[in-house]
Amino acid sequence: MHTDDEIAQAVDNGLSDDRAARIQADVARVRELAHYGFEGPVYEVFQDEMLLETEPLLKGMLRDGSLGRLAMKRFNERGIEFWIHPEDSATLRADAAARDEILIDMQVGALKTFRRNALVKEKWNPDHRGPRGASCLRSYFVGTCIWEFRRAYLRWAKARVKWAELHALCAFDGTPGGGRGILGLLQAPGYLAEPEAIVLTTNFEDILAEQTPQTQAVIGLTVRGYVDTEIADQLKITHGAVRSCKTRFRSTLYQAAREKRIWIPAQLHTKANHDKQQAGAA
Repeated sequence: MHTDDEIAQAVDNGLSDDRAARIQADVARVRELAHYGFEGPVYEVFQDEMLLETEPLLKGMLRDGSLGRLAMKRFNERGIEFWIHPEDSATLRADAAARDEILIDMQVGALKTFRRNALVKEKWNPDHRGPRGASCLRSYFVGTCIWEFRRAYLRWAKARVKWAELHALCAFDGTPGGGRGILGLLQAPGYLAEPEAIVLTTNFEDILAEQTPQTQAVIGLTVRGYVDTEIADQLKITHGAVRSCKTRFRSTLYQAAREKRIWIPAQLHTKANHDKQQAGAA
C-alpha cells in the first residue's frame, strides 16, 4: 500500500466520524480561514483543534512504531536515506517523555509547513481521486508530521548522544582498572560496545557536577585517560580512594539511569549489574 494511503487509513481508524463528512466540513472551514488570510484568532483556534484531534493519533503511532516505519518508507521511496536505530525505537516505545519531546518538535515544524502547503498554496485537494479518494485535513497534517519526523528524530538523537562530547569521553583501552571515559567507568573487562550506543538525556558534566570535589577530580582525570595509580599520585590520595570515588560515581550513573536521566545499554552494564537486572526482569 502507498504511504499516503496508509496514513489516511490510520487517521480513518483513529477518528470516529465519517471521512466524507470530515472533508465536506473541511471545505467549509478552509473557505472561512481563507477569508482571514489563514491567520489571526480564527486560524489559531483551528490550529488548536487540529493539534487536539491528531495528538492521540500521533502519540499512538510513535508508541507502536508505525510513524517511524512510515517515515522511513516515505523517505526511502524518494531516495532519501533514513534509518531509525533499533535502540531508539525501543526508547520511543517505552518512554513517554521521549515521545513527547519528538512530538512537540515535529508538530511545531508541521504547523508551518501545513499552513504554507495545504492552505496558502492550496495543495490540499478535496476532489482528489486516488485509490482511497480524497483525504481530510487531519490526514494531510499527519502526513506533514511524518515528513517532519525525520528532522525531529535526528535532532533528538544527536542531542542525546552528544557525539562530539562522547567521542572525547568514551575511549576504552581494555585493561582492568585502566579504562577511560564513560566506557571505562561502566564496563567490566570483556564487555565491548560502540561508544555511540550511549544515549544521554542529561549532560555527563551535569551529573558529575553534583559529586564531591574529590570525585569530580578523579572522574575528570579518568576521562582524560589517566589510570588509577596516576590519579592517586596527582591528587595525593590512596589508590583505594580513587577506586572508591569511581565506584560511587558508577553507582550514581546507574541511579541516574533508573531515574531516566541517562540511559545505559545492557551491553555496557558491569556483569554484576547485568546479572542483577536479568534476575529482576525474571
